[in-house]
Amino acid sequence: MSSQDLLARGPLVLTFYRGAWCPFCNLDLQALEEVRPDIEARGALLMAVSQQTAANSRKSQRNNRLGFPIVGDKGGELAAKFGIRWHLPEDLQAIHKQLGADLVAFNGEDSWTLPMPARYVIGQDGVIAYAEINPDYTRRPEPSDVLPVLDELKRSGAT
Repeated sequence: MSSQDLLARGPLVLTFYRGAWCPFCNLDLQALEEVRPDIEARGALLMAVSQQTAANSRKSQRNNRLGFPIVGDKGGELAAKFGIRWHLPEDLQAIHKQLGADLVAFNGEDSWTLPMPARYVIGQDGVIAYAEINPDYTRRPEPSDVLPVLDELKRSGAT
């Protein structure tokens, strides 16, 4: 399904996350799941994006009990289009491997890239109405921060 098809259904709340191996990401996904009914009540769709393999995305959905989809971003191509993909230097690659987060295994490719955690609200007109990006993966916006943005889109007719 294309972004145009998705936006024809309503605004899109899009969240980029690093993967099933990241405890901060899992907590964020769980928090998003808690506000998903409020997001959907405003006519919006919630979707997560990760470079991990489809099997790892299914694991994330199952373990975090998510009712929204996780779409794959092979090699971080979509993250690159949003300007949030970065390459891990060799010293961080080694640390990730030591901690059990071998991105080659998790992502099924060897780019050693990750998205910065980011959240967007995209109106049906394709315009980004809200963006929160933080290179510090331990700091995430409150999921409820998107609700006033969705309300404003609805009031302005830009949904």
